[in-house]
Amino acid sequence: MNDQVSHSGQVDHLQLICERDLADRWWKSIRTLQRWRTTGYGPAFIRLGGSIHYRLGDILDFETRMRRGGGGRR
Repeated sequence: MNDQVSHSGQVDHLQLICERDLADRWWKSIRTLQRWRTTGYGPAFIRLGGSIHYRLGDILDFETRMRRGGGGRR
């Protein structure tokens, strides 16, 4: 999935991402995302009607928090 970029070159952090697209982005099942939501893990989500969506900015923030250092031994 490509992040939406505006004409100014900025990523649209308010863009909504559906549950399926997030599952594909992270190579996880929808069931995993559902389980995470019930335990309070993962990025904040928005329920619109019967659908779950995530703001791109919340996804990027969560990915940054989960990032581990790459300074391993050689």
